[in-house]
Amino acid sequence: MARIGLIGCGMWGRNLARNLSQLGALASVADRNVENAAAFADEFGGKADSIDAVLEQHDLDGIIVATPAFTHAEMACRALAAGRHVYVEKPLAMSLDEANRIAAASSDAGHMVMVGHLIRYHQAFITLQREIASGTIGTLQHVMANRLAMGRIRRNESVIHDLCPHDTSLLLALMGEEPASVSCTGASHVTPGIIDHVSAMFAFSGSRTAAMNVSWISPYKEHKLTAIGSSGSIIFDDSRPWAEKLTLFRDDIQPKGDGFSISRSEPVFLPVAESEPLKQEVATFIDCCDTGKVPPTDLTEALAVQRVLEQMHMSINSYGRTDSVPAAKETVTA
Repeated sequence: MARIGLIGCGMWGRNLARNLSQLGALASVADRNVENAAAFADEFGGKADSIDAVLEQHDLDGIIVATPAFTHAEMACRALAAGRHVYVEKPLAMSLDEANRIAAASSDAGHMVMVGHLIRYHQAFITLQREIASGTIGTLQHVMANRLAMGRIRRNESVIHDLCPHDTSLLLALMGEEPASVSCTGASHVTPGIIDHVSAMFAFSGSRTAAMNVSWISPYKEHKLTAIGSSGSIIFDDSRPWAEKLTLFRDDIQPKGDGFSISRSEPVFLPVAESEPLKQEVATFIDCCDTGKVPPTDLTEALAVQRVLEQMHMSINSYGRTDSVPAAKETVTA
């Protein structure tokens, strides 16, 4: 079993530490706040140490970086230079330049980088991929992704880096390629310059399209992805119980006179094996450290996601600003 060090003992670091401990791989924990690290060690096991000391431990096989996003590039490059495989929580980095720095460090060190695009390890999404690949809904035509909730508003990163990596990773996995074009609008309603709501459209080859809506300021929670095909649709609704997370719709649209005839069937729940996505993700990192396998969310996938995020920023920056929204470089209204 690989020995893993965890850097970052915050809210999400707690979930990572719990899973590492349950899987028997947690060797050490570190945080800029030494009291946080000590508390994690007491609760989950492993040795509490400084970040520098963890990076210098020669018996570690991998390091998980769960520090604030603006530190990811620095921490990942240091861990790679120390000769470790690295798991970086999303986003990989705050810019494409930083992501490329990590890629160069990975190449120089000859060690793997895996990124925490968590929903790729969700059994409902894995089942959705399998159903689409088998032709259950015909040819995939359009995907809609909504990730809305109230809260966890950040001061040092926008929703593009906080929420969009998840659904961008899903869209690229379903489409099998990066988009040919990206159109994106966003707005800052809480903190000037920090985008808290984004709507985006993506065009892919074969006239396929996708749409994404993310927000920190929605009064209701919605984590839903809808895949629309030529002979049906599947909705992945992560807010539903496990037995209802995937719903298949059979809708037949046929020309009729000057309009169309639509025939609808009763929706069907598709069976999904219940499991904790984060445990699957952490177990994948441990296995890849042990075996040298390539994870689904490897550096190649992470760089593709980062390029799309960069295009989203560029698209937003090409728009103007109205007086109804606080002045900021990246602030626009739809």
